[in-house]
Amino acid sequence: MQALVQPRLPRMECVPVPSPYASLLAAVPVHSATVTVLGSDTKYWVYGPQDATTTVVVVHGYRGEHHGLEPVVAHLRGLRIISPDLPGFGESTPLVGHHHTIDGYSAWLSAFVAQLGLEGSIILGHSFGSIVVSAAVAQGLAVPKMVLVNPIAAPALSGPNGFMSRVTLLYYRAGRALPERMGAALLSSWLVVRFMSIFLAQTRDQKLRRWIHDQHHTYFSRYATRDSVVEGFEASISSDVSMFAPQIAAPTLLIGADNDPITTVAAQEKLATLFPDARLVILHGVGHLVHYEKPQEAAEALVDFLGDGSVAGGHA
Repeated sequence: MQALVQPRLPRMECVPVPSPYASLLAAVPVHSATVTVLGSDTKYWVYGPQDATTTVVVVHGYRGEHHGLEPVVAHLRGLRIISPDLPGFGESTPLVGHHHTIDGYSAWLSAFVAQLGLEGSIILGHSFGSIVVSAAVAQGLAVPKMVLVNPIAAPALSGPNGFMSRVTLLYYRAGRALPERMGAALLSSWLVVRFMSIFLAQTRDQKLRRWIHDQHHTYFSRYATRDSVVEGFEASISSDVSMFAPQIAAPTLLIGADNDPITTVAAQEKLATLFPDARLVILHGVGHLVHYEKPQEAAEALVDFLGDGSVAGGHA
């Protein structure tokens, strides 16, 4: 088994920044377990009541892990939430015998659902997770409903972000090609993580911004190997939800944002028309970090769509 990479890097945040959602999350029962799926020792967390009538499996974004979706989970009551770390990230080991591509991740998701007996659950994906979830459902994972938060609605290598995507691809490939110590330092560079965090954060709440930056510095580099993190990025820019939308019959909720620097409102609106049955909710004053900046609003949209559960209000 490959050891998880934990690079030692300089950080400005020496003391963890308290979560504004901590007290809400503390009210949600949680336990964790590990299951081996396609060779990955997949760690997952179970939130909420075990006897809930609705179960939601949530899939986090690229270089994230289960902590990223906890602000949304913190606002939900009456639902059971299953939140795994994707293979190769967080506390889950890489896939074995499968590359970390969209096909690899979608096969893992279908196998994870089957192995835990979660057939009939709602599936939710955020950002990169929206591609993984859409691919799995399009390829046969049966779900009653699907939810995509900050969906990747258009190809990353075209449009206004095409040039930056290519530059970032070179960065990741350089990180893989360099000697191990230098490559790990480059891929987990404090400055690169901070630049990414500043680029994505939209909130003007300084306390919330500090917490978001701290979350990225704490969790963004918890990947298993350089190969898995680079393969994951290559997967993230090689596909998008629009490639799978026409094949998905399940009712779908798209939770988008008006200031998303990765996916424009026009692209989100076009994506909604590609699904046979989709509803688009655009949240205002937020970008690609709906799960951090507008988790209560995302939870409200989810509960309304599911017709089950309730929402706990406000920050802690």
